[in-house]
Amino acid sequence: MFRVDPHVKILDEHVVRRAKQRGLDAIVYAPHFVRLDEIRARARRFADDDLAVVPGREVFTGNWRTRKHVLMLGLSDPVPDFITLEGAMAELDRQDGVGLVPHPEFATVSLGPEEIRQYRDTLHAAEVYNPKHREYQNERAQHIARETELPGFGSSYAHLHGTVGEVWTEFEGGLDGPESVVEAFRNEEPRRVFHRDGYGHALRRHLEYAHLGYENTWKKIDRLFLSGTEPTHPKNVAYGGRFDDVSVY
Repeated sequence: MFRVDPHVKILDEHVVRRAKQRGLDAIVYAPHFVRLDEIRARARRFADDDLAVVPGREVFTGNWRTRKHVLMLGLSDPVPDFITLEGAMAELDRQDGVGLVPHPEFATVSLGPEEIRQYRDTLHAAEVYNPKHREYQNERAQHIARETELPGFGSSYAHLHGTVGEVWTEFEGGLDGPESVVEAFRNEEPRRVFHRDGYGHALRRHLEYAHLGYENTWKKIDRLFLSGTEPTHPKNVAYGGRFDDVSVY
């Protein structure tokens, strides 16, 4: 079996050590508002023979008030935030990337059944357990995955070090390196979702949920995207104007 935590927001020595302590074989590193080249470089820095680190991008589509998140793996070229959902999915398809649905239908920032059906050919899994979710929200996510016939996955969605490895997705058979993790999702390989339990897990869930307040403040996003020169703003010079026609800012 091969254990993957498919959505981690932080990456340093503490994350690597905790991932190994929890018996993980791989993590997907997908921080907010960081360009793909930087994510790849950091992933290479912290990967080793015992832990594969897969670079990913959780792209914020739409504007701040109507945003929908898409977790993208296997990208060959960078994709900015705050472009239309249609534009983001077209780019994911052009690159033959792998699309995952994080926290489906959660807090108005996620894809729901209608969008999943529309882009089903480009999407490869839906998250069915997220520590930030309440129980009814995880149950709703499981229902959405079944309803749309998407395989499930579970992740720690760790913004805090202690949450790494609280949830994992276990694939059958051995995988070897970041590319094989991407292909396992692309090919919708058999998998099971596990999470820790008990008081420790409950505490981690509450701490992550409390952190959510900071993640969703207008003050933060206004600071990040006020000038249009930030790393993943669609009109940043790094994108060479390729996304100007689908930019929402």
